[in-house]
Amino acid sequence: MPSSFETLRWRDGAIEMLDQRALPERQVYLSFDSAAAVAGAIRDMVVRGAPAIGCAAAYGVAVEAKRISGETRAQFENSMDAAFETLKASRPTAVNLFWALERMKTRLQASSSTTVPDSASALLDEAHVMCREDVTLNRRMGVHGAALLPERSRVLTHCNAGALATAGHGTALGVIRSAIEAGKHVAVYADETRPFIQGAPLTAWELQQDRIPVTLIADNAAGFLMSRGNIDAVIVGADRVAANGDVANKIGTYQVAVMAHRHGIPFYVACPLSTIDLAIASGADIPIEERAAEEVLGYREMRWAPVGTDVVNPVFDVTPAELVTALITEEGVVRAPDREKIAALFRSRTTT
Repeated sequence: MPSSFETLRWRDGAIEMLDQRALPERQVYLSFDSAAAVAGAIRDMVVRGAPAIGCAAAYGVAVEAKRISGETRAQFENSMDAAFETLKASRPTAVNLFWALERMKTRLQASSSTTVPDSASALLDEAHVMCREDVTLNRRMGVHGAALLPERSRVLTHCNAGALATAGHGTALGVIRSAIEAGKHVAVYADETRPFIQGAPLTAWELQQDRIPVTLIADNAAGFLMSRGNIDAVIVGADRVAANGDVANKIGTYQVAVMAHRHGIPFYVACPLSTIDLAIASGADIPIEERAAEEVLGYREMRWAPVGTDVVNPVFDVTPAELVTALITEEGVVRAPDREKIAALFRSRTTT
């Protein structure tokens, strides 16, 4: 079940992104040809979702290298250092951003003995490879996760962790797509995901495009539906997973996990290994981005709070590992994740 749209695409020497701010009313692609422009797109939410942000950052490096490929090697190296710093500063929580930049930096260093145009070409090749790999890994996660769902299930998801949040197929929604491909009957409940509303315009739109049954609910309706027996499983994505299994995801995820635990509903997190940050001991150490007050005071041109209202706007929260039934990764399912199980997952990958 391939997605009927492209989140990121390479066109005419530039990276194009589906402008997620325009959905669901309009399907618009914006073109970016510099690291600064890509960093702005990431910061301004043109593209969202940890894997998609990582792929976008990789292309940000590639387009910057192409743009300055006429410089001397010394100038090129200095300019690329600045580009990496610009992209690194775009958003702080999604670890895939930093993972992607480190991988691109490694590829740049490996090409240091070649010509500048050859380095630029190598970086573009690496960005293409990373995007193809993302889709492949998502499909592997999807197969592992699909096996966890019964033949008929009603799945709640929070925020958008689909093809829009990745290079294709999706993480949480990828599990759902894979389950449907396997012949299972899956219906989705999608939280609105306030305050930036990723569930209503993005998840609902994406699932409608692929004719997957979806019902939109207010964020504060999830517990009620669980209490009535309307939810069989919860599947979310992640922006960063700590070494002990704590999960940072879109604000509101923690309360969904608490309610799922209260009602005995499995709570699954679909995440590639690139989202697991072994350098972060626990969720307490994950940097949590805060965004502008205007996102809480209203939406787009509409304002519903009085002028002068104080606002706290954390974009992510942390779900403790003990509330996570399992992590779904490309290497398999990690039930009741903890530090040792996650470390073993990485050791296993290294030895295979």
